[in-house]
This record gives sequence, C-alpha cells and structure tokens, in this order.
Amino acid sequence: NDAEPLGGARGRAAARAAPGVCFPGLLLASVGQFVAHGQLFFEAAVKFFFFVVDGAAEREAMRYDVCVVGAGPAGLAAAIRLRQLALAEGREDLSVCVLEKGAEVGNHAISGNVFDPRALDELLPDWRDLAVDGAGAVPVRQPVTKDVALFLTSATGGLSLPVPPTMKNKGKGYVISLSQLTQWLGAYAEQELGVDIFPGFAASEVLFDSSDGGDGGAKGKSEAAIRGVATADMGIAKDGSFKETFTRGIALEARVTLFGEGCRGSLSEQLKKRFALLEKAGADPQTYGLGIKEVWQVPAEKHNPGEVWHTAGFPFDSATYGGGFLYHMEGGMVALGTVVGLDYANPYLSPFKEFQRFKLHPRVKAVLEGGQCLQYGARTLIEGGWQSLPFAGMKGGALIGCAAGTLNAARIKGVHTAMKSGMVAAEVAMASLAAAGEGEGPVDMAAYDQRLRESWVGQELYEARNFRPAFASLGMYGGMANAALEAFV
Repeated sequence: NDAEPLGGARGRAAARAAPGVCFPGLLLASVGQFVAHGQLFFEAAVKFFFFVVDGAAEREAMRYDVCVVGAGPAGLAAAIRLRQLALAEGREDLSVCVLEKGAEVGNHAISGNVFDPRALDELLPDWRDLAVDGAGAVPVRQPVTKDVALFLTSATGGLSLPVPPTMKNKGKGYVISLSQLTQWLGAYAEQELGVDIFPGFAASEVLFDSSDGGDGGAKGKSEAAIRGVATADMGIAKDGSFKETFTRGIALEARVTLFGEGCRGSLSEQLKKRFALLEKAGADPQTYGLGIKEVWQVPAEKHNPGEVWHTAGFPFDSATYGGGFLYHMEGGMVALGTVVGLDYANPYLSPFKEFQRFKLHPRVKAVLEGGQCLQYGARTLIEGGWQSLPFAGMKGGALIGCAAGTLNAARIKGVHTAMKSGMVAAEVAMASLAAAGEGEGPVDMAAYDQRLRESWVGQELYEARNFRPAFASLGMYGGMANAALEAFV
C-alpha cells in the first residue's frame, strides 16, 4: 500500500532491515506513528487535561449513612431493617440508599421460586395485611399444595421418589415470582420508610477511605476502610473517547456499604481478593451452578396451582451434578428449569441443550403442550455453602446474600437466607454506628461475620454442609445416597 505511512508496517520493516541505522529507523517509525495516530494522541491529551489539569476528575458526591449495592432480596431487606431500627431508636435522620443496576427494581431478579417466608415473617410480621400504593399487596399468594420428587431414568422413563424433609414445602412455602416480590419490597422501602432507591445505576468502583495514606489502600490493603462506591462514567465511546453526552460517575460515600450484588458480583469479588476474605475465614474455594428457567402459560386443564416438582437423573449423566424443577404458579403459569453444577467434567455438555432435552421428557412435555413460553432467563448460583463462606465483615462494609454465599443447596433455596443476612447486617450496622457516635468515617463491620454464622442462616448452612460436597466426590448416586441417609436416618 503506497499510501501507508512510514510509521506503519513499512517503517517497522525498514528499522528491522537496517541494523546499522536502527536509531534513525525507530525515530522515523515513531514520527510516522505520531502522524498516523495524531487524532488518538490529541484525544489522550484532552483526557489528561480534562481529568488532571482541569480538576474534572472529581466526582459529584452524595453522602449517606448506609449505602446498599443491589436491590435484591438481601439489599432491600437490609434497607428496610435499617430504617425500621432507626425509627424505633429515634434516629429518623439515618439516611439509606440502594443502588440497582437494572432499569427497574426486579428486572434482574430471577429464581424458581419456592419461597420460605421465615425471614419475611421476621422483617414484616404483618405482611399478609400490608399494601403499598401502586404495588398492592405482597405478591406471596400461592401456597405449595403438593410436593413431587422424580427420578427420570431416561428420555422417556421415570419413577417417583420419597420427598426429602429438606424439600417438603407443602404447608410452609409459596410459589412466587421473585421479580414481583423485590418490586414490592422496593416500593415499600421507598414509600413507607423513606429509602432512596436509584435504579439504572450500577456501582462500578469501591471507594476507600483517604486515611489509608492517599494511595487508595495500595499500601496496607488489609487496613484500608471502605467509604462507599462510585457509579460508572457515562457517554464513553468504544475507542475510549468522550461523547458529547459524557457524564462523570457519582460517588456515594457512606459509613457502611453493604454489598448485595448476588453471585460473583464484580465489586464483591474484588473485596474478597483485596482483603483475602476466603483465607481469613479458612474457607474452601467457592463452587457454582448455572440455572436456566422459563415461564410458560399452560392450558387450564394442565395447571395444578401450587404443585412443585423436583427431578434428578435425565438429562444429566451420573457424573454430573444437576436436576430439574417445575413449579405451578398462580394465574395458569408454570416455571420450569434445570440447574447444573459448573464442575461438570464433560467439555461438550451444553447446559442450554440439556434444558431443551428436559422439556422433551414425556412428563414435562405433557404439561407444556398447548402452552406458550412467556419469559426466559438464566443465572449463576453460589453452591459452596458453609465450607465456602468468606469472612463477611470489613471496616466500612459487609457482604450479604449470595455475595456472602448464603444459598442452601440442599433446600434449593436462597431468598430467605439472603434476606436474613441483610437483616443481620443492618442490625450490626446500627450497633456499630451507635458505638462510633457522630462523625463521617467508616465503621467496623467485623462483628457481622460471627453474627451471621450464629444466626439461623449459619445453622441451616451447617446442617447442609455435606450435601454438595458428597455429589462432587461420590457422583450422582453416591450423593443421593448420602442425602437420603442425612435426611431420613
């Protein structure tokens, strides 16, 4: 290409071909690069001036007593509990905000979901009688009416199994939409308790107390204190240049920041690494699963409101940890899906294709025929349980919900434990704020870790501690045998 500048391939080739004139060749190549990419250099210079010389790197800051990252069940339960305690203690000025990356609260909440109301009973004892303007009553209405356990032996066969005590939901559980429940909790927190909720804003950076030496905590990371989070800058093009719509992110500074991002949240994972939280707790590496779900509208004659299925076996082989579920919701809808452990050994296994095979099993297909798929989604699950709990409390912050690993794999439930973890964090935060007195500095949340482990969340996880590891070490049949012994003996 005759038009190619000497700073391109021709310039580099000339420099390599003439060792005796290496310096002039490299200089010529550098000049060519500068000319060829002058626009990028100019944009970089503008960025430097904009951020450093002009002082525009400073973000607008909003101050709160407590900032919650994630408007899931854990984060909203924490926010509600904080304001409840503040009002009860005469601290009406306690400020609480919640950041939610979804455009609306509930947009990113996906789960089966057979709901255990234990935490909701503690948080809002009169929830059955509550209503919120624009949101109505609590969307927890369809009780479980029947439990079914199936072992699918092949693509066409299957047999019924005794329902383990950990999976008996009749008379104590509800089939719900988690998205609707989080929407309601968000409306209640805002309208009844004055919590500030900011949907559509993702926290992209953890802020650390400047008292760490001004280096952002790089020196002595274990002593750094969390002082909030910052939202992402907006209006940046793919090449890194600023659009006309560029807006600097906002810093939300708080004395306590609760991270309820869910499974493998980006900021939570950074904190685990920075503060060595797994090592501090002596925890095993975390394990994960992938759940794929659809919601169907099915013919009325095939709908059995409140009926709950859990399956093992097909479509997964005996070396793969996984299973299926099918829940009859209210309104003629059915939620169904599969969950597979991400430690599967077969590199050719496709979780999505296995879910399609599950839907074609005669027992499942009979429910879906004549119906219509309304929604679909997927999410990762945190399955390590008791052995993989990180140290959850830090100076200025804490991990709650699935960020802390509170899902109970034996019960295939995590919403009630997530909510309880948020409530425990709220109680510890209030006590820490009271002990620290007036001020603006971060408060220590280290006590939260022990409080969480001593709560019924820790009790549930401890009792189920052998469930998931048995499947990993003994395979499907050995794991099922171990689960049966622990459940029935």
